[in-house]
Amino acid sequence: MAKPIAVSDSNFEEEVLKSNTPVLVDFWAEWCGPCRMVGPIVEELAKEYEGKAKVTKLNVDDNPEVSIKYNIRSIPAMLIFKDGEVVDQVIGAVPKSHLKKQLEAQI
Repeated sequence: MAKPIAVSDSNFEEEVLKSNTPVLVDFWAEWCGPCRMVGPIVEELAKEYEGKAKVTKLNVDDNPEVSIKYNIRSIPAMLIFKDGEVVDQVIGAVPKSHLKKQLEAQI
């Protein structure tokens, strides 16, 4: 069973920017209620898109460099990367169908 990959300031470039498949990055924090609501959806997407897209989670409290670089001011924030570039973003807790549509557009 695929699970979201934990990314950090130290492995972000390797796991996200150099990925040969689209990557969904869930920017989150332990204390964030809406992040906890989106968490199970992100887990489901990791299973559903195994082999087609990479699903990752980045804790903003533990990884300030990447959070600052991508101007993350509200969480949860989901950024979709393709070929090392941000191609889409979703801010806030949204339905699974919305995230799937955004991700499908990049596959």
